[in-house]
Amino acid sequence: MWLFARDPVRDFPFELSPEPPEGSPPGPWALHRGRKKATGSPVSIFVYDVKPGAEELTQVAKAAFKRLKTLRHPNILAYIDGLETDKCLHIVTEAVTPLGMYLKARAEAGGLKELELSWGLHQIVKALSFLVNDCSLIHNNVCMAAVFVDRAGEWKLGGLDYMYSAQGNGGGPPSKGIPELEQYDPPELADSSGRAVREKWSADMWRLGCLIWEVFNGPLPRAAALRNPGKIPKSLVPHYCELVGANPKVRPNPARFLQNCRAPGGFMNNRFVETNLFLEEIQIKEPAEKQKFFQELSKSLDSFPEDFCRHKVLPQLLTAFEFGNAGAVVLTPLFKVGKFLSAEEYQQKIIPVVVKMFSSTDRAMRIRLLQQMEQFIQYLDEPTVNTQIFPHVVHGFLDTNPAIREQTVKSMLLLAPKLNEANLNVELMKHFARLQAKDDQGPIRCNTTVCLGKIGSYLSASTRHRVLTSAFSRATKDPFAPSRVAGVLGFAATHNLYSMNDCAHKILPVLCGLTVDPEKSVRDQAFKAIRSFLSKLESVSEDPTQLAEVEKDVHAASSPGVGGAAASWAGWAVTGVSSLTSKLIRAHPTAAPAEASVPQRPTSEGLPAPAPTPVPATPTSSGHWETQEEDKDTAEDSSAADRWDDEDWGSLEEAESVLAQQDDWSSGGQTSRAGQTSNPDHKSSELDWSSWEAEGSWEQGWQESSSPEPPPEGTRLASEYNWGGPEPSDKGDPFAALSARRDANTQPRPDSWGDDNWEGLEMESRQAKAELARKKREERRREMEAKRAEKKAAKGPMKLGTRKLD
Repeated sequence: MWLFARDPVRDFPFELSPEPPEGSPPGPWALHRGRKKATGSPVSIFVYDVKPGAEELTQVAKAAFKRLKTLRHPNILAYIDGLETDKCLHIVTEAVTPLGMYLKARAEAGGLKELELSWGLHQIVKALSFLVNDCSLIHNNVCMAAVFVDRAGEWKLGGLDYMYSAQGNGGGPPSKGIPELEQYDPPELADSSGRAVREKWSADMWRLGCLIWEVFNGPLPRAAALRNPGKIPKSLVPHYCELVGANPKVRPNPARFLQNCRAPGGFMNNRFVETNLFLEEIQIKEPAEKQKFFQELSKSLDSFPEDFCRHKVLPQLLTAFEFGNAGAVVLTPLFKVGKFLSAEEYQQKIIPVVVKMFSSTDRAMRIRLLQQMEQFIQYLDEPTVNTQIFPHVVHGFLDTNPAIREQTVKSMLLLAPKLNEANLNVELMKHFARLQAKDDQGPIRCNTTVCLGKIGSYLSASTRHRVLTSAFSRATKDPFAPSRVAGVLGFAATHNLYSMNDCAHKILPVLCGLTVDPEKSVRDQAFKAIRSFLSKLESVSEDPTQLAEVEKDVHAASSPGVGGAAASWAGWAVTGVSSLTSKLIRAHPTAAPAEASVPQRPTSEGLPAPAPTPVPATPTSSGHWETQEEDKDTAEDSSAADRWDDEDWGSLEEAESVLAQQDDWSSGGQTSRAGQTSNPDHKSSELDWSSWEAEGSWEQGWQESSSPEPPPEGTRLASEYNWGGPEPSDKGDPFAALSARRDANTQPRPDSWGDDNWEGLEMESRQAKAELARKKREERRREMEAKRAEKKAAKGPMKLGTRKLD
């Protein structure tokens, strides 16, 4: 039986890279790149090959192996594993690059900033302070070749080959025998008399001065060059001169040198060094200190090195959120650092944290996530959005804080392309129906209409036919003037999604009613839309063969990207929180808003209230509105679509000019002047739809006169008409079934929306429920009064342990 000896190098869990060594610094070691066989993680491997006749050099290498294995400090090269055989020595450390190579590479890319150099030198001096003051060890080899840089830009002290004890144990300093290293020795070592008085750190501090000179000026040609500071910063020159002084007695201790450089105005007194020092001690900081640090961190990240942000700041941010209860304060710096990551790194490090954050009940966390969704939405896949994010986001539609509701509506523009059929066409439409009809904040109702127009192309054909027309028609009857403008612009933005019958029988009658609207901005937009729809109908009438081309998007399953007009008004939902939301956050970060009266649309004197009666459309076949799964041709009909895509649909500024102004939504504001009309000489603004997010557009609190105006006798609700189906539909319309006007003194009541039935509450049902509640309250009041009277009638004191007898 044969026994084979195992090869320790082959069994070593690390392997060398086939690439040549990264560098050959003066000394016995050669530096190689390597990786761990099990995980593939990168490492650095220092290799020394034992050669015959080099016993002294082998002893130096073995001493360095032992020192590096036993010394542990954040600023000293981190030992991972090692291998010692008769033929070689292997030392495995964290992945690093020699400082000389690092400075050369960064110089080619534009050079290092003084911030980075100040922190790097701070780390080396701190390592020397640890060795001298805590371990009583003399490094004896401080130079450019003994310093290494990790992937985060942190400087590490290595080169422990010639280290010796400051207490004299084990003899004096070992002999180097390498001229490249001996040029860094201080001049007092050449004095053989030994009369020079020096401290134990004097020699290492002289070598530190040589290192500082090389960092700023390049390789040191000779010791005499140290007299000229060269490119060393002025704030560092006085302290540098102390290091390279001829008298070794006056060279400062490493700890004292750090203290001098950290003084006000010193070279190491800057935001970058302070940030690093805080991160090193973040585990022992108080929660209030952490909160303040993360709040101020975002301002400084732009000036910090990219590698530092990725490999040092990011892990601390993730740890602070996971274990430190840092909360929403880490979001801003987290997403700022995320810009430096690749798509794969973002998926691995940021997305799991974001998904977990969406389940938080912290309002500040939720609203900041919604505000900054644009920064990470592209990294979210559809299953994650539908199963882990959307179920939590929809809770914002029901939040009592209007800032949360508003930002939730805006976020749907980003989430809609990733939502599945059920979430988009059923769940989201139910919430939009409730917000558009029941929300007491005019801007939120307006934004709901805007968002519906933006995402209309993503809806299924059946949902578009059932929802869009009635939703925009409902918006044109809103008492809030900008909402009426939004309804008109919604029709225009989704013009290609309606059949010619719908345009003639449903849309034009609604738009015609707005031509006598009290607000001139509404009338202007209505006239524009009417002219465009009429032009479209006329072109088809002149050439009936264009009908198929004009209606090609009507039956498409979904048409993302269609409607050039819709794309032009996407600005408000992706540029951050509006001024209204900002004010609400500042004033009431968590409290529910004060109840606001529902404004009623004013009617100008001499202008009748619009009450259009649409003509029922011609019945169509039962399968006419079914979803079609055919591919959509992306080319638009130039005769009908060009004018829509290039049309400028104006702004809401004119509508706002007649609205009352107030400082805060939560305070009782003044009501707007009923019957006031716009200045006829005022020129209509020709801005694109993105002007809806113009500065200050939401800062006004719109409160209009609250006198309800009953509809004319015989007026029928929109849900009572047959809008073109083969027979009256049993399925109610979520938008048109609601009353066109609401009582200003009546607070919104929670209504019940079924999963499949969107019927609104009829007036009789509401009155019956109100009457029933009133009766219950009256009955309860009588019971309480009877009990109080019975207690007053009882006479005589009660005694403990006795029972009152009737």
